[in-house]
Amino acid sequence: MPFLNSSAIARVEYDPHSRDLQIWFRTSGGPYTYVQVPASVYAGLLSAPSAGRYFDTYIRDQYSLRK
Repeated sequence: MPFLNSSAIARVEYDPHSRDLQIWFRTSGGPYTYVQVPASVYAGLLSAPSAGRYFDTYIRDQYSLRK
């Protein structure tokens, strides 16, 4: 479970079989589960210079959310 050096996102978990991406936010907690997220998007989140901006651009409102 990677902990991110981000002011917005505390940590993430990814299940490659279900393609569920769980995100814990620093302010609102979590987990928030985004479904059917490709592994490439998860990898992009981990390597992004700004995880918060990457999330806003490539994940938020792009994938279904389960809380």
